[in-house]
Amino acid sequence: MSDSGDLAIRLIGNLAVTRNGQPLSLPSSRKTRALLAYLVLNPGSQRRDRLCEIFWQVPDDPRGSLRWSLSKLRGLVDDGHTRRIIADRDYVSFEPAGASIDILELRASLANGLALLATGELQEAASLTSLGYLNGLDLSGQPEFDIFLSAEREAFRVARRDLLLELIRRLADSPADAVRWLQSLVEIEPYSLEAHVMLIDSLVRAGRRRDADRQVSASLSALKDIEGIDLMAVRRAAAGKPAASTNVQLPLAEEDDRRLRQQIRFCRAADGTRIAYATVGEGPPLIKTANWLNHLEFDWESPVWRHVFRGLANGRTLVRYDARGNGLSDWDIEDFSLERQVNDLETVVEATGLERFPLLGLSQGCAVSVEFAARHPEKVSRLILIGGYAKGWNRQGNPEIVRQTEAMITLVGMGWGKDNPAFRQMFTTMFMPDAPPENQSWFNELQRMSTTAENAVKLLRAAGEVEVEDRLREVRAPTLVMHARHDMRVPFDRGRELAGGIPGARFVSLDSRNHLLPETDAAWPQMLREIDAFLVE
Repeated sequence: MSDSGDLAIRLIGNLAVTRNGQPLSLPSSRKTRALLAYLVLNPGSQRRDRLCEIFWQVPDDPRGSLRWSLSKLRGLVDDGHTRRIIADRDYVSFEPAGASIDILELRASLANGLALLATGELQEAASLTSLGYLNGLDLSGQPEFDIFLSAEREAFRVARRDLLLELIRRLADSPADAVRWLQSLVEIEPYSLEAHVMLIDSLVRAGRRRDADRQVSASLSALKDIEGIDLMAVRRAAAGKPAASTNVQLPLAEEDDRRLRQQIRFCRAADGTRIAYATVGEGPPLIKTANWLNHLEFDWESPVWRHVFRGLANGRTLVRYDARGNGLSDWDIEDFSLERQVNDLETVVEATGLERFPLLGLSQGCAVSVEFAARHPEKVSRLILIGGYAKGWNRQGNPEIVRQTEAMITLVGMGWGKDNPAFRQMFTTMFMPDAPPENQSWFNELQRMSTTAENAVKLLRAAGEVEVEDRLREVRAPTLVMHARHDMRVPFDRGRELAGGIPGARFVSLDSRNHLLPETDAAWPQMLREIDAFLVE
């Protein structure tokens, strides 16, 4: 990363600020340094009240503490020609123009795809990411900043992992050169069997037998408690006989239950779009169709979704995927039509090799599930639809719904991913009005992590054009339809219409206002019991 401009801010590794190449003294207050990182990474205006909530929950005068920190930051990043800390009575922002910010430069260089970077550029970027990210900025007693920090670091970890995987692929015929990067991959994916196997194999092929033997001991120790792991694969690699495989298992993080380690892989749809999918758990399969917003890794840790996915994976192998334009799937997408979304599901099914399975759709995913079930009756053994609809908002012939949704789309285009309490509250009220505050905070981060404002708008418009009403009667699988009676996102009648159109479908109403049921909702255990009972009938 080059120092373009007179001011450079380094967020990769330890926070550093330089002017004309000379290091500047940072404020002694960790909160003030953390505030600088937050403002730099959240472009646009931030409400003073919101900043006080994030950084100063305890002091008697949080606004005074914020003013003091801003004064220190002005002395650090402002100069006689440029004001970078812009503040008025209600809002604060950071002006990035002309400043060099390493993480933003790195993201820009990766935005066009790793395949376009030269191997030397990949090596430089991989070395840079080994320094860590936002080091030393953890704050005790500030949960909202902790959520922000965790999300940023997880996104950074994923970017580093993808860099390493691309670099390792390119160096497949140069094991001596690949070893360094495989060691880094094992460091950030310590429970990936195939990462360990590839590292040992490369050490053997590089002639480093003693190092390979030491790595065998370390790998066996790291993997020994994980159920279902083929430890003989480690010994086969040491013997120069690694298993033939091109998929690297990528579990997210350590779980108390070793069986609940998701493995993330990729497949390509007919139009070339890369789709990320995950498998987790053990037992008979259950495929969940993608809905409006997904992020395989972030969802797995989020209180918005984690109880849902862990519940669905209990005693089963759960397969789920990120829709095009979402999460770990490709974001540079133009076609979000129902046809493409169904094709994406077909691609995931083909990649898993499953011949027959139950299919579960939530919200927007219900229409995709219905269309798939109608096309492939031989594959869908049972169908579960929750909070769904057969006609999109633009196909219902209701001008009031169209006006409301168009207004929401306008707000999405302006406020998506920004730390705006009013915008966040609007979405929270629609999707989960009775959710705990922790869910609301994570939901805002989910927006920022899962997709862009442009893609969110395109997905909403595509949802408006959905129409599978005529396909309902062609569904042959036994079907369970559930819908919250007071759902504030998708009206209850939409669920009844789904159930009424599918021959023999069973309908269950859930006593809730939440479109996404939090773990604290009394309807959540009822919903899970209904699913469990339906799948064993």
